[in-house]
Parts: sequence; structure tokens; C-alpha cells
Amino acid sequence: MTTPPTMNHREILRVRLAMLQREHRDLDDAIHALGETRASGPLTLRRLKKQKLALKDKITLIEDELTPDIIA
Repeated sequence: MTTPPTMNHREILRVRLAMLQREHRDLDDAIHALGETRASGPLTLRRLKKQKLALKDKITLIEDELTPDIIA
């Protein structure tokens, strides 16, 4: 019987980072499309921009965790 392969913490963070970056790009595309069509109200655009900023914060935290600290 073999055990299923497991991912270490860094691999999990990389997968999570890729998912968040994809979601961030999708929100950026949605914001751009809604801004061009003027089909939605300003509250919808504001909400999407707020979500995008929250995603960017999460992305930054994960990138910081994945990047080693180098003391010069």
C-alpha cells in the first residue's frame, strides 16, 4: 500500500499564491469591463476594487513568506 504524495508548506503556499493571483487578474478584468460599459453602479465597482485590494494584501503576505530574508 502506498501513501498519497503530500505537499509541504511551501508548495501549498505556491499553489495558494497562484490561485490568488488568478483571482486578482479576474477581478481586474471585471473592473475594467464594468468601467468601460458603465453598466453597473459605483458601489459595485467600489466593492470589486476593495476585494482586489484585499487579495493583493494576501498575495503580498504569501510572497513575503516565500521570499527568504537576506541580511546584507
